[in-house]
Amino acid sequence: MTNILILNGPNLNMLGLRQPEVYGKTTLAQIEAMCRDHAAAREVTIEFGQSNHEGALIDSIHAARGKMDGLILNAGAYTHTSVALRDAVASSEVPMIELHLSNIHAREPFRHHSYLAAVAVGQICGFGAAGYTLAIDAMLAHLKPPG
Repeated sequence: MTNILILNGPNLNMLGLRQPEVYGKTTLAQIEAMCRDHAAAREVTIEFGQSNHEGALIDSIHAARGKMDGLILNAGAYTHTSVALRDAVASSEVPMIELHLSNIHAREPFRHHSYLAAVAVGQICGFGAAGYTLAIDAMLAHLKPPG
């Protein structure tokens, strides 16, 4: 069975409350439930993590090495600031999809740069909560290409 870690960074625990006009009204718990249902229909095991602390996210990424088949990472603002997260992903040797609820390329200029993009399989942004299920399907397509 395929194992995917969905890891969420700072402030994502506030989804549904924080700037709903940007991030939507769906809570992180609702996103997790949606992902569990989506994954179960595809016979995929999903684990979730969220932390507002960079070191805890790095520890989770390190722990995924050799255990998880894929990583879906919504690093929030750390996307634009953290070389340490980039290095953790690169050293984990776990394929990673970078995920954002909003379209970071249509927002403030400082959000246009991602330290994670260079070590990501791909990037999904701008689709709100639906981006998580898109990311699951994209990861499965990456891990088990057709043919």
